[in-house]
Amino acid sequence: MSSEQTRKPFLRTLRRVVGLARPYRWAFNGAWALSLVLAPLASLRPLLMGYAVDEFVLKGNLQGLVRVIALLIGVLVLEASLQFLFSYLTSWLGQSIIRDLRVRVFDRINSLRLAYFDRTPVGRSITRTISDIESVNAVFSQGVITISADMLSMAVVLATMVYISPLLTGICLAFLPLLLLAAYYFKEGVRKSYEKVRVQVSNMNAFLQERISGMRIVQLFGAEKDEHDRFQEINGRLLKANEDGIFHYALFFPIVEIVSAATLGLMVWYGTRGVLDDSVTLGALVAFPQLIDRLYRPIRLIADKFNTLQMGLVASERVFEILDNEERIPDKGTLAPDALRGEVVFDGVWFSYAGEKPEENWVLRDVNFRVPAGETLAIIGPTGSGKTTIINLLGRFYDIQRGQILVDGHPAEEYRLEALRRRIAVVLQDVFLFSGTVLENITLRNPGISRERVVEAARTIGAHEFIERLPGGYDYEVKERGAALSMGQRQLISFVRALVFDPDILILDEATSSIDPESESVIRHAIETLIQKRTSIVIAHRLSTVQNAHQVLVLSKGEVLECGPPKELLQRAEGHYRQLYELQG
Repeated sequence: MSSEQTRKPFLRTLRRVVGLARPYRWAFNGAWALSLVLAPLASLRPLLMGYAVDEFVLKGNLQGLVRVIALLIGVLVLEASLQFLFSYLTSWLGQSIIRDLRVRVFDRINSLRLAYFDRTPVGRSITRTISDIESVNAVFSQGVITISADMLSMAVVLATMVYISPLLTGICLAFLPLLLLAAYYFKEGVRKSYEKVRVQVSNMNAFLQERISGMRIVQLFGAEKDEHDRFQEINGRLLKANEDGIFHYALFFPIVEIVSAATLGLMVWYGTRGVLDDSVTLGALVAFPQLIDRLYRPIRLIADKFNTLQMGLVASERVFEILDNEERIPDKGTLAPDALRGEVVFDGVWFSYAGEKPEENWVLRDVNFRVPAGETLAIIGPTGSGKTTIINLLGRFYDIQRGQILVDGHPAEEYRLEALRRRIAVVLQDVFLFSGTVLENITLRNPGISRERVVEAARTIGAHEFIERLPGGYDYEVKERGAALSMGQRQLISFVRALVFDPDILILDEATSSIDPESESVIRHAIETLIQKRTSIVIAHRLSTVQNAHQVLVLSKGEVLECGPPKELLQRAEGHYRQLYELQG
């Protein structure tokens, strides 16, 4: 790729990142104004010291020297104060921007369709939301503004050096091309190593998130040694990527010190001879070492800061990939009813998770059924037959390729997503609980749901007694993913959660599969009471749980084998439902 091709994406990303500062123009412009003031101050002190030597020290004017020293102290205090304000303002600006950026990224991740999460490791999304966004802060606190300030300061210092002594300035610039060349190769080398580091950090985060979440499986199958070896491999790649960057740092900074020392030595040699033959003043010889430091130090820092800027821009591109991701369920509907009657119709629905070539892997094939309002549909079939997919499609977590799904006679696409999902409650087989109290997990921190309402729902389900026995009752901290609770207890809490939202459509996905027989009988009684008031879709392997359903839908490999009242299906001598019933009987 040519330098021109590389520069265009770089500048495009830089402009977009700088555009994030638009809500904080006053801070951005204030930092620029401070850099304009700090630039001349960088060379003012050496200039005053040289002036003091020539005009007051050599002439023995003590009173004038005291005035210059007082002025030097004032300049020093002013420079330190402005430098503090500049650093604070740029850091505050960066932190404010990444605060807003985190919210935007989180909101975008919240809105992405489930297909994104099906193929994207959780650790990668965490890296984008935390460490990559943190790197964006460096674009402002150590990047674009500070680099511009350093370059402006260098220009003023160089002009001051020419003003004091063109001869010494020419000598000091003799090694500058070598330093600039070293800075360029340093910048390029570290940029490449940083890109490798970010990739390896993302891989490590994804690996750790998966292994920590699945630690029970790792230990259950005795796979600790294998996972250790895999982690060592990933960790080794991260080490190698970091070593590349360390090598460039270790090589560059000694070169800067050598060039700086050589420049200073050459300047002293020629400067001393100049003082002896009156071509250079003693004040210039005193001022130049400080000016050399103020000229070379920004070059050294600019190389490092420019690398930091590039790191921030690389991270920014990864963050922008999420912000630019339009893989969202279209939410163009306008219907937002306060309640639904609950009629559900699948009319010739075809669906595949392989969006580009669905015909190669249909999960549902021409599925047709109708659930009248207030009735119960039981869906049965072997694993992989498409039962859970039907639930996902009803809540519009995925879009179908053919056919249509109607809710109360309207295509699901005509409803606003939030309004449709608010009227549907789902109890899944794999219950997920967040860190927080039992009450917070039931209400999902919805302020419109009172504690009394939660207790009433828990009593209806039969969960109140076990919750009250927990330390703290409804205020018991369930820990991450509810690890301190049994599977059956998590199922009960999930069921209470569904009930307090008072849905019009209730979906139970193997909701009683992990409940002990005693708890199951309590829940089944509650279910039988609740499904009389709302449309219900029940997915189950055990046919004993669906005997009271109005209809039973039998699926196999994404196709409807038969559908009808369970008693009618049992009367079919060669029926699939009857065969399953006899096998489980």
